Amino acid sequence: MIKINKTNAMRILDNQNISYEIVTYEVDENNLDAIHAAGSAQLELECVYKTIVLQADDKSIFVFCLAADENISLKKAKAITNKKDIDLIKMDILQINTGYIRGGCSPLGMKKHFPTFISEMAQIEDYIYVSAGKRGIQLKLKPDDLLIATEASYEDFIQ
Repeated sequence: MIKINKTNAMRILDNQNISYEIVTYEVDENNLDAIHAAGSAQLELECVYKTIVLQADDKSIFVFCLAADENISLKKAKAITNKKDIDLIKMDILQINTGYIRGGCSPLGMKKHFPTFISEMAQIEDYIYVSAGKRGIQLKLKPDDLLIATEASYEDFIQ
C-alpha cells in the first residue's frame, strides 16, 4: 500500500470530522484536466469536480467547482459575484494566491478563503470527487460536506 502524505485539504476535512476516501490515479503532465483524471481513476465524469479559479477586474478571487465535463458561464459567474468583469486567473498567479498548481487545485486548503461556489448539479450526486490539492489524488466526499468545509453555496453557473 502506498503511503500518502496528508494534504491541507485532507487536514481541513479531518479537523471538521468530515469523512472522505482517497482515490489515486496516474498523472499525465501533458494532460492535467479533470476529464483525464476521471478516466485515469475510472470515475464517472459527472462525479469528478474540477476547481476553476476566476479573478475579477478588481483583483478579487472566486472559486467554482463543477463537473469535469461542464463549462463555466462567465456571464453567470459575473452575476453571482456581482462583478462587471471576471475571467480565469492567470496560471502564474494561481499558485501565488491559492498555493496550488494547475491539475492539483483543490477547493479546500487554499492560502486563504475565497468565496466558493459549487454547481447546483452536485446536489443530485451521492458523492463527488475533488482534487486533494496534489496531482494524482482525488477526495471522495458528499457534496454537502464539501459545501460545509468550503463555506460555499450551490449556484447555477454552468454554460
